[in-house]
Amino acid sequence: MQFPDRPAGVQRRGRDMTPPQPRSAGFGAIADRLFGWAAKGAALITLGLLLAILISLFIGAWPAIEKYGLGFLTNSVWDPVNNEYGGLVMIYGTIATSLIALVIAVPVSFGIALFLTELSPSWLKRPLGTAIELLAAVPSIVYGMWGLLVFGPILATYVQQPLQTLFSGVPYLGALVSGPPVGIGILSAGIILAIMIIPYIASVMRDVFDVTPPMLKESAYALGSTTWEVVSKVVLPYTKAGVVGGIMLGLGRALGETMAVTFVIGNFNQLDSLSLFQAANSITSALANEFAEAASGLHQAALIYLGLVLFFITFVVLSLSKLMLARLRRNEGAKS
Repeated sequence: MQFPDRPAGVQRRGRDMTPPQPRSAGFGAIADRLFGWAAKGAALITLGLLLAILISLFIGAWPAIEKYGLGFLTNSVWDPVNNEYGGLVMIYGTIATSLIALVIAVPVSFGIALFLTELSPSWLKRPLGTAIELLAAVPSIVYGMWGLLVFGPILATYVQQPLQTLFSGVPYLGALVSGPPVGIGILSAGIILAIMIIPYIASVMRDVFDVTPPMLKESAYALGSTTWEVVSKVVLPYTKAGVVGGIMLGLGRALGETMAVTFVIGNFNQLDSLSLFQAANSITSALANEFAEAASGLHQAALIYLGLVLFFITFVVLSLSKLMLARLRRNEGAKS
C-alpha cells in the first residue's frame, strides 16, 4: 500500500523511524554490581561497629569481670571510697523504672491510637496526631527538669503523702509507699519515662492500625459489631506484630534514657527497701554521674561493666521481641 508523500521534515511512523539505541548491557551490570557491593558494605560496617563496641566494652570492663565475675550482678554494695563495687542497685533501678514506664505507657498509647483511628473526628486527627508526635521532639533534659521542679513536688504532696496516711500500718502496702515525701525515686522516674515513650508507641500503633483493610472493619460494623469488638477481633489480630514491635521500641527507649532519669531517680546507691518512692539509681544515671570523675582502674572498669550489662539487657529485650514477632507470624501463617 502506497502512502502519499508527507511534507518535508515529517517522518513516517514504523520502518521510517530510527529505532532508539539500546543501552549498554555492560554498564547496567556494573552499576548493579556496585549497588550490591555498597549495600553489602553498609550491612557489614554496621555489624562491625556493633562487634567493635562489644569488644571494647569487654576489654574495658575486664578488671571488674576478673575480680567480681557474675557476682557483680548480685552485689548491692557500691562504695568508691573502699573500692568495692556491685551493680544490683543500678540493674534493679533500670529494670523497675522501665517496667513502670511500660505499664503506664502501653494502655495510654493504645487509647491514643484507638481514638485517632476509630473515634476522632476528621478535623481533629491531624492536629492531635501532630501534637503527640511533637512530644518526642522535647529534649530529655527538659523532661528531667520539669519532673524535678514541677512533677516531683506534686507527686509527693498529692500522691505519696495521702497513700502513706491511707496505708499506715498495713503490711506490705505500707512498705510499698514508704520513704521521705520528696517526689523523687523509682515511681517518679518511671512516670517521666512513660511520658517520654508514649509518642513512640502511640505513633507506631496508630500507623499499624491504619493499615488494616477498611473492608474488614466496615464488614464488622455492618454485622453489628461495636467499636471495641472491631478493634479487639479485627484490628488487633491483623496488626499484633506491629503493636508488639512498637511496644518493644518504647521499652528500648526507656532502657537507654539517661538525663531525665538522672534528674528524678535520686541517684542513691543503696537498696534499703522496695518502696516505689525510694530513691535509687540506674545504669545510665550512674554512668552520667560518675564516669567523668572515675579514676582509671577498678572504678572505671566497674562503670564499663555496667555499660556492658545494659548492652546485654537491651540485646536480650530486642532478641525476645524478634522471637515473639517470628512466632506471631508463624501462627498467622498456620491459620491462613
